[in-house]
Amino acid sequence: MKLFEFLMMAVRSLLANKLRSSLTMLGIVIGVGAVITLMSVGRGAQASITSGFQQMGANVIYIQPRNPDAPGLAALSPMFTVSNLTFEDGEAMANIPNVIGVAPTNENFVEVTYGDQSTVAVIEGTTPAYLGISNYALAEGDFISDRNVATRDAVVVLGSKLVDDLFDSADALGQKVKIKGVPFTVVGVLAPKGGTFLGFSNDSICAVPITTYQSKLFAQRTASGAGAIQAIALQVSSSDAIAPAVDEITTLLRKRHRLAESDKNDFVVVTQAQALGLVQQVTGVFTIFLGAIASISLVVGSIGIMNIMLVSVTERTREIGIRKAVGAKRRDILLQFLFEAAVLSFVGGGIGIAGGWLMAQLISQIDIGGEKILAVVSPDIVILAISVSVFIGLVSGIYPAMRAARLNPIEALRYG
Repeated sequence: MKLFEFLMMAVRSLLANKLRSSLTMLGIVIGVGAVITLMSVGRGAQASITSGFQQMGANVIYIQPRNPDAPGLAALSPMFTVSNLTFEDGEAMANIPNVIGVAPTNENFVEVTYGDQSTVAVIEGTTPAYLGISNYALAEGDFISDRNVATRDAVVVLGSKLVDDLFDSADALGQKVKIKGVPFTVVGVLAPKGGTFLGFSNDSICAVPITTYQSKLFAQRTASGAGAIQAIALQVSSSDAIAPAVDEITTLLRKRHRLAESDKNDFVVVTQAQALGLVQQVTGVFTIFLGAIASISLVVGSIGIMNIMLVSVTERTREIGIRKAVGAKRRDILLQFLFEAAVLSFVGGGIGIAGGWLMAQLISQIDIGGEKILAVVSPDIVILAISVSVFIGLVSGIYPAMRAARLNPIEALRYG
């Protein structure tokens, strides 16, 4: 018997029991839809973070505090780490060959208010070099100056989204905003950059002099009592200068922190490529984890297919006996039931793909903090989902199909 005939026979058999077939497919529909939805959200998060890194300036090196006694990623967590990086460390790095900019940075979340308007922002306590290193541009006004840093001026540069939220169409320059109850004068507005980083809009930042940040907003200290720095971003002239600069930074900081030869570094130096690779690895594992959770419903769907196929074999015992009596071989009976299981899983998978894609589109319309969630439905996710669903359908149908093929035709004819 030709494969096409097996396919048509399977379709006719399933259409004869529409309700039962629909309920059997439901598990596969939900499973495939869940896999596509959750994995597309994971891929979207990965793409969003990657885009955030790519929007940073080129040839950037990051220096962060590290707890030499903590294991793994805990060594970089603020919960386990007291920063020994200082503003003076950043100034010393400016003398390293091929370094074109150094931006010590402290960061936090704050509420920024203007009159009766308020919004949440990411505040960056930093220096003039931050503008170029982070690949921002000014729309109007000025950025933080060296004089602002030296005299701890209460000045602020606002991101474009903050200006829209607080001032609507009014001119922001020269206005007074309050950050933690402290008045700051707006001296500049950043041009729109777009994109998000770790779920927060790149245009929802405000920058203040790092010395002002430390003295008037968030006082952070090293173990020795000096003003602590959360991170230092450093930009070099070319990609060829990155490796030598990393060595120079390591040597300089070990000397400044008075570390013995046997002591571990109390800091970590990460290039832009390394940081992006680490984040992509973490988000990749997160995506796989989401897919694995969603796959549980596929397993439930496969059990449903197996149960219904076993019931079908019992109900159609006499039909199987008649087919064998008129010459059908064991292989024909086996293929008939395998095709039915495959059609169930393939159709269910197709519906699940459509549902998962629709859910991903709906999720993409959700707005959080002025930025929409990114959900990316890529071809490999669709191929994986449909392949797994068909495979599960075939595996689930093997036992019922073998049971049907092994029926004795004489006993089958007597059944019922």
